Amino acid sequence: MVTADPGRRIELDPEGVERGLATLVLTIVELLRQLMERQAVRRMEAGDLTDGQIDELGTTLLRLSEAMDDLREHFDLAPEDLNIDLGPLGTLLPRDP
Repeated sequence: MVTADPGRRIELDPEGVERGLATLVLTIVELLRQLMERQAVRRMEAGDLTDGQIDELGTTLLRLSEAMDDLREHFDLAPEDLNIDLGPLGTLLPRDP
């Protein structure tokens, strides 16, 4: 990696890099999970899904939510750690999903 000052060294913390990458990946997965959940609710309210499909979607979304909880716990992340602040645009995820 090139730096402006060749005499300076860049120190990387392997645990910090791993946690940062996990945060980014889990944030993207959480965003997709919330979008899928909203789409499922819209389709359900529109009557586009059978009772079996509704049950299957509910089970799938519940399992995904549980897997996200497990991964956040593994990487010692709180739900709010996944909500990236986009500055003037606000946060990536809604405050109350």
